Amino acid sequence: MFPRDFYEILHIIGIAMLFVAIGGVATHAANGGSKATSTTRPLMGSMHGVGALLILVGGFGMLARLGFLHGSSFPGWLWVKIIVWVILSAVVLLPYRRPALARPFLLLLPLLAGVAVYMALYKPF
Repeated sequence: MFPRDFYEILHIIGIAMLFVAIGGVATHAANGGSKATSTTRPLMGSMHGVGALLILVGGFGMLARLGFLHGSSFPGWLWVKIIVWVILSAVVLLPYRRPALARPFLLLLPLLAGVAVYMALYKPF
C-alpha cells in the first residue's frame, strides 16, 4: 500500500490530464475544428482516458487511507464527486457533436471542478 500523499498526487495529476484533454478538444471545436481535422485526437483521447483512470485510482486510494471500509455506504459529498467524475469522463466528445456548446462548456469546466473541490474540502453531507 502506498501512503495517502501518493494517491493525492496521483489524483491531482489525473485531474490536470483530464482538464487539459477536455479543454483542448473544446478549444479545437470552438475554433471550428472537427474530429476529422484534429491532429491531436489520439493524444487527447489517451490523456483523457489515463487522466480519468488516475482520478479514480487516486480517489479510491485516498478513501482507503482515510479509513473507508469496503462495502460501507458512501456519504453524500462522495456521491457528488463521483457524479462530477462521471460527467467529466463522458463528455469529452460533446464539443465535437455540438460545436455551439463548446464555449459554454469551457466555462462549465471550472464550475464542475469547484463543486468537486468544495465537496472534498468541506464534506457538507
